[in-house]
Amino acid sequence: MTQAYRLFDCMEAQAAAPLPDLLAGKKEGVYVPLSTATVHLQINQLAAGLIAKGVSPQDGTIEGRDKIGIISNSRPEWLITDLAVQSTGAILVPLYPNIALQDLVQVFQESEVKGCFVSTKELYQSLQSVRAQLPSLQWVYTFEKQEGVPHWEECKKQTLSSEDEQKIQQIKKQTKEEDIATIIYTSGTTGKPKGVMLSHKNIVSNLMDVREVIEGVGFVERKALSFLPLNHILEKMVSYVYLFYGFSIYYAESMETIAANLKEARPTIFITVPRLLEKVYEKIMATGSQLKGVKKALFFWAVGLGKRFEIGKDMGWWYNAQLSLANKLIFSKWRAALGGNVRAIVVGGAACQPRLVKIFTAAQITIMEGYGLTETSPVIAVNHYDENNRRAGTVGPLIPNVEVKIAADGEILCKGKNVMVGYYKQPEATAETFIDGWLATGDIGEFVEGKFLKITDRKKELFKTSGGKYVAPQQVENKFKESKYIEQIMIVGAGKKFVSALIVPAFEALKQYLTEHHIAFESRAQAIQHPQTRHLFQNILDYYNPNFGHVEQVKQFALLENDWSVEGGELTPKLSLKRKFILSKYEQEIEDIYKDFQEEI
Repeated sequence: MTQAYRLFDCMEAQAAAPLPDLLAGKKEGVYVPLSTATVHLQINQLAAGLIAKGVSPQDGTIEGRDKIGIISNSRPEWLITDLAVQSTGAILVPLYPNIALQDLVQVFQESEVKGCFVSTKELYQSLQSVRAQLPSLQWVYTFEKQEGVPHWEECKKQTLSSEDEQKIQQIKKQTKEEDIATIIYTSGTTGKPKGVMLSHKNIVSNLMDVREVIEGVGFVERKALSFLPLNHILEKMVSYVYLFYGFSIYYAESMETIAANLKEARPTIFITVPRLLEKVYEKIMATGSQLKGVKKALFFWAVGLGKRFEIGKDMGWWYNAQLSLANKLIFSKWRAALGGNVRAIVVGGAACQPRLVKIFTAAQITIMEGYGLTETSPVIAVNHYDENNRRAGTVGPLIPNVEVKIAADGEILCKGKNVMVGYYKQPEATAETFIDGWLATGDIGEFVEGKFLKITDRKKELFKTSGGKYVAPQQVENKFKESKYIEQIMIVGAGKKFVSALIVPAFEALKQYLTEHHIAFESRAQAIQHPQTRHLFQNILDYYNPNFGHVEQVKQFALLENDWSVEGGELTPKLSLKRKFILSKYEQEIEDIYKDFQEEI
């Protein structure tokens, strides 16, 4: 492949090796493939239509260039729109489909979005409800064809003239690698969303620098399933990896249909976040728990072997022989549930439980956990397919051309072509994020074996107990989430004598537990108050606490009856905990934990 400088240079690479199914989405229950030629035609038709509507680079400055919004689930139209917007010299501003309306207004006002594409009529109507607050917004189109709303086909120029094609080529020719390709707003974990300005060079350098990681997988067939939102920088960057390196991309219909779509599309790779991988594992374990007799015994024998697996370590002939048998009898069914062809699953966005990495790897499903930020386009480090460059509990070696150093306080600092241009219209925030030319990631980390980067916590999430001792909540939370009875957990204790936990139980598992103890499950509220439930969770604390120092051990807990969600405000759109919000919402429950508790710590 020739050297690329702009994201839309992927079209030249595709034209040299066209595919019959470059992109594929579901229509009326069936995957409809779009060939390379069809995709390229639609990109140019949409670009010509946008130019006819007055979309342009304007004066060429970041502030002056037109901004086009997109609020949609992952689908072929998303990437087609992205490439079309690039071809007009405008800047794409993508948002999560489940973004809060007040955040949408703030983002669109700040970025002065001129036009927007949305996936559904519902999103169209939501946008219309705040239209009066968005003076710069001139038009909105939907991807799904529904009565009463303008469809994106109306924005396309169905017949391209030579003049249209010349305009597009002229704009692309004038586009420099330093030009901003997109402004991606952070999900608001630490407060008000900030617009991360990423240039073509930022993202292209990153996708080029992960090439040896991708090629190292040794794909026979190149097919990906995409289901994370494409405004998530990891899914977007990897989508361009697919487009440059000859993969077909199939899109899941929704998060709820992923299991069925995996079997239909039969991908060789996909990207996920740890929470979804945990859900897959929990579903597998729930299925195994319902087996009877020998089948159940074999299932848990295989899982037990997986838990003992060590990447890059010879476990001995007897263990290897047993694992080979387990793969034939049990783990082959796990692989079939993922479509039967998966070579690798790339995990990012949050810390992944090491035991899941071990178990899936033992099952011949390679987990490649990585690390990065929206501000770093995003990959800083990633575990390789090659066992010598993969370690559970770490995020792998640094990718080429990305530098990292650990500050005196343990913070990870990063430098490279992948590092953002800055935050849009927020020069003070940009200045605060850089230390002597190094991007301060906000994460605490260390190197293991001299080359594997390990993330230990978020700097802003560290807290001190009243005794002046620091606690890193993430590592404690990740360990406790290994319990099948814990759905969600947040460690609390800032300024307190000891550490406690807010816990949302895994209610299906809890219901089964109570049934086995001849206790009726009448409601969530009744279940979390039952003494047997309290006894169960105290045993869980007693089991996991020895993994931590005295000050980190969880002494008390509160059980909560409602799951944390994006809609409820407890989670960001990428499923990270909104800690300040949770602390505020459950202030009374936290007070009750510490009230009149006199234990000396």
